Amino acid sequence: MKVTVVGAGAVGASCAEYIAIKDFASEVVLLDIKEGYAEGKAMDLMQTASLNGFDTKLTGSTNDYSKTAGSQICVITSGIPRKPGMTREELIGINAGIVKTVATNLISHSPEAIIIVVSNPMDTMTYLTHKVTGLPKNRIIGMGGALDSARFKYRLAEALGAPISDVDGMVIGGHSDTGMVPLTRLATRNSVPVSEFLSKERLEQVMEDTKVGGATLTKLLGTSAWYAPGAAVSALVQAIACDQKKMFPCSALLDGAYGMNDICIGVPVILGRNGIESIVEVELDAAEKAHMSESAEGVRKTNALLDV
Repeated sequence: MKVTVVGAGAVGASCAEYIAIKDFASEVVLLDIKEGYAEGKAMDLMQTASLNGFDTKLTGSTNDYSKTAGSQICVITSGIPRKPGMTREELIGINAGIVKTVATNLISHSPEAIIIVVSNPMDTMTYLTHKVTGLPKNRIIGMGGALDSARFKYRLAEALGAPISDVDGMVIGGHSDTGMVPLTRLATRNSVPVSEFLSKERLEQVMEDTKVGGATLTKLLGTSAWYAPGAAVSALVQAIACDQKKMFPCSALLDGAYGMNDICIGVPVILGRNGIESIVEVELDAAEKAHMSESAEGVRKTNALLDV
């Protein structure tokens, strides 16, 4: 199994590291436009192999897509990171051009690859990748929901005073501060609804903290987060590479599901060897449906800024 990660910055390097440590891929190729950067990151990571006990080969390349040929899974993290005070949507002008170029080059060298999009604004960049490549909808996946759900579970565990392994929960909708739809109604602690433990007011606070999870970290760090995004990507890659049939909320191109068409937005999907094996339609209540519609409206407004 060969995996390519385009963008050797903090998120891309973290993604490559987690994939390598899990030791399910034979090779991970890191590619970046900055001269020597990907090569240096790959070498640094390879020098941890004997310490961390993995045999995955890491290869770095400066903008040479021929090194990515034959990849089964490709991850696009390229683009400028979000700065403090910047919304994901403000990134679109710069990042759309980058994602177009990257996606086209990847598919020309690995025509059968499954693509995972991380670049922001993520739902719109996932939609753009569909338009640029024309790949079947099962082979293009936006990462956002997996990360948002991890942040949701962190906040739930914090509120509950419980270990995260006790907690399950999911975020659907757009990967933006206003677009996320944390499903507090369905969140559980060991199968018991969290509403049995937390007040309505506390759950609303958990929801709001989840929605601004990325912005909170950007304010603290001065740039976008990388550990959790890298871990989220590696979990998706492993689910596909190992045909795990795991359920993750991911940005998928909808064709009737949730009453939507021609939009990429976060919904629960089953991931396996073919990428998105199926979309899981969860029965939403009236409030959740309204939030989902608002989220979709926001994504469509951002999509309208694309030149495709």
